[in-house]
Amino acid sequence: MLQDSFGRRFYYLRLSVTDVCNFRCNYCLPDGFQCDKSTPDFLSLKEIGVFAKAFAVLGTEKIRLTGGEPALRRELPDIIAQCKQIEGIKKVAVTTNGYNLPSVISSWHDAGLDALNVSIDSLNPANFKKITGHDRLHKVLAGIERAQSLGIRSIKVNAVLLKNDNATEIDQFIDWLKNQPVTLRFIELMQTGDNEVFFKEQHVNGASIIAKLLKQGWQPIIKTHDAGPAEEFWHPDYQGRIGVIRPYSKDFCKSCNRLRISALGKLHLCLFANEGIDLREYAQTGDVEQLAMAITRLITGKTPSHLLHQGHSGMIQHLSMLGG
Repeated sequence: MLQDSFGRRFYYLRLSVTDVCNFRCNYCLPDGFQCDKSTPDFLSLKEIGVFAKAFAVLGTEKIRLTGGEPALRRELPDIIAQCKQIEGIKKVAVTTNGYNLPSVISSWHDAGLDALNVSIDSLNPANFKKITGHDRLHKVLAGIERAQSLGIRSIKVNAVLLKNDNATEIDQFIDWLKNQPVTLRFIELMQTGDNEVFFKEQHVNGASIIAKLLKQGWQPIIKTHDAGPAEEFWHPDYQGRIGVIRPYSKDFCKSCNRLRISALGKLHLCLFANEGIDLREYAQTGDVEQLAMAITRLITGKTPSHLLHQGHSGMIQHLSMLGG
């Protein structure tokens, strides 16, 4: 089992398959994705398989495929199928903005997808367009409905909390869960290299959401060992659940159970680390054993906590770089 010097065990890999995103979310890429003239050399299907096998050898049970927007990789169904077939990998998930979800979710399901995370920052079509730059809320919701009809039971909806954009919609989101068997996750806005002013204007403390939920009778849920960072709650009168992700809360990093591989093959011990560690040479040669040994050595360099409280976001300029 992969374990760092603080006793944290890592069952969960977030693997980015592209940096590119086609949304223009005001908290991430307000000007859209900016690329240079060169074609990005993202990890190939074969290289992704080598990384997945190495982490599986080390005890990883869950792989989440992220971006940018992972649906922009045409071979995403092949990536899902490859990860799903690796011995030891029990769950394969995808995080998406859902822009073309109705037309692709069947292929993801057929490939073996276990879980789906979809970003919906507003249930109001006009506000959704304002935040994301796209009038596609109807498509995203249709995609979730299609996923449910296919039998995908683990569906989470992510909403980044924004003081001036969606904070007044909290009750609408909660009411939506009356008849929606999904987990809605309110995520505190995080400061990155290029959003300092926006962060100061828009940050909402998730503690206020938790206080509201407890007052309304929502009850905490005990985390599983491969769960993400959300504090989750359930209510007997609602089909859906609610999670709150509070990266600025005390001891947030104490239960960290996930590592990240970028779309270029760099290991990130923390989302807000100062740099990624290039491991692509091992993936290119296909040496699973040597890659696993390198990861094991490097895990000792994982720090006890990020430094977001001090305004330090490491190398992360925007969350599209590693999918959050």
